[in-house]
Amino acid sequence: MALSLSAHHLARYKDIGALLVKHGRADGLREFDRDDPDGGPATEADAEKLVTDLESMGPTFIKLGQLLSTRADLLPPVYLDALTRLQDNVEPVAFEAIEETVTTEIGARMSKAFQFFDAKPLASASLGQVHRAVLRDGRPVAVKVQRPGVRKQVVEDMEVIEELADFVDSHTKLGRSYGFGGMVDEFRRSIMAELDYRVEAANLRLLGANLEDYDRIVVPQPIDDYTTSLVLTMDMVEGRNVGALGPLARQETDGAALAKQLFDAYLDQILVNGFVHADPHPGNVLLTADRRLALIDLGMVTRVGPELQDALVRLLVALSEGHGREVSGVMAGLGEKRDNWDPARFEREIVTLVQEHQAVTVGNLEAGRVVGELAHIAGDCGLRPPAELTMLGKTLLNLDQVAGKLDPDFDPNAAIQDHVGEIMRRKMLQSASPANLLAAAMDAKEFAEKLPGRVNKVMDALAEGQMTLNIQGIDEKELMRGIQKLANRLTMGLVIAALIIGAAMLMRIDTKSKLFGYPSVAIVCFMVATLAGVFLVLNSLLHDLPQRRRRR
Repeated sequence: MALSLSAHHLARYKDIGALLVKHGRADGLREFDRDDPDGGPATEADAEKLVTDLESMGPTFIKLGQLLSTRADLLPPVYLDALTRLQDNVEPVAFEAIEETVTTEIGARMSKAFQFFDAKPLASASLGQVHRAVLRDGRPVAVKVQRPGVRKQVVEDMEVIEELADFVDSHTKLGRSYGFGGMVDEFRRSIMAELDYRVEAANLRLLGANLEDYDRIVVPQPIDDYTTSLVLTMDMVEGRNVGALGPLARQETDGAALAKQLFDAYLDQILVNGFVHADPHPGNVLLTADRRLALIDLGMVTRVGPELQDALVRLLVALSEGHGREVSGVMAGLGEKRDNWDPARFEREIVTLVQEHQAVTVGNLEAGRVVGELAHIAGDCGLRPPAELTMLGKTLLNLDQVAGKLDPDFDPNAAIQDHVGEIMRRKMLQSASPANLLAAAMDAKEFAEKLPGRVNKVMDALAEGQMTLNIQGIDEKELMRGIQKLANRLTMGLVIAALIIGAAMLMRIDTKSKLFGYPSVAIVCFMVATLAGVFLVLNSLLHDLPQRRRRR
């Protein structure tokens, strides 16, 4: 494998090598593992050191740490907890650089485009910072500006990370088991989307449309004329960080109603819309002056396909009702089984986990943490859960923190059970949409058009003696007996149906011969059909069911 040898690459290889040596195992490549270099269990101090090191290495590695916080199958819980608290706050960029970026991107001087633009940022993160501003028409807005040079730095860092991931996958057992290359590809797509603010603007519009029925939730909308790939201008939402709410503020707020509506909205995002705001930590959820919840910062989102949505509905319902075996079955169907897959141990541990975590509230246990523990058990038992599931686990974990701040007695299990009926109704309405009905009609049309030709081919092959059945592992004699029995039953059923139809038609013919006041021929046909039907049912009960019992 050829590696680039620029000064930046060499520096990054050195930094990453030092990171792996400090936090990995003492073997060939110092891989991340669940144990420290001395062979003991990973400690909180080790995890905090990793977080500090990632923060010091810049925006790419801060975002990488956020992605690693979703990999419960890869890292131990102590590392996951520390990475979840990874801070993305850095020193702000000089206002002159921000002014130059805004002027260049929107094509007008800042004084012409804005009535007011605050030089002091509201927030400063590794990829960009947010400033308060007022448009010329008096509309208050928030302007998110990308840090100069950050895109180039991320691209160069990604080249190094991809080369190292390829090396790990090719030369280590851990890499072959976990597939770091795929994880890095996912990370590249995520971080490059975050670097294009037009994508975030589209996310804001889509989420706002999906949640328009929720009167207690607001999503700031972008202003298209002032939005580019490096500058995002959106509605200014005044509010307080939910994580900073005190006891007095909670007393003045209907926290239970807000927590319920927020949780329902996220269930809809995950299980109905398939488009999820994946980072609802307390800093990204604001309590507005009119006592609503504002969702901000949609740089990190995830999408859930229809098949995974159906599986997650079954998974969450089974979790909320305490059906451990059903949970393990759904999880096993979702994941990718590796060579060390142990289904018996997996089911046993999942059942135990679900039983332990029944009838708890957010104040005692977070629902998102349960999903994380499911992924952790899956990794230990040789099952690689889908990336969407681990991301959703982190989403629910952040959501639990917000719900706990709003209403410490909020019960996620009850919320899931209460809302699942509405979810199923909406999914059925989606299935009955004009587009789906049109697709089904087109499939039926294609089937009807091709059916005669396919039947002709089968009949021609049968007439020419070219019809063959390729059956393996089946007793041919038993098969033929079954076919004969089926043909006899089918023939008798047709005869009975013909007798009933014929008798019904004869009932309309007035004849001299009467039986019970009706034409005798018709009554005889009905009686023969009745006797034949009784014989057919008794024969099935006496001969088919005993055979099934003997096979069992």
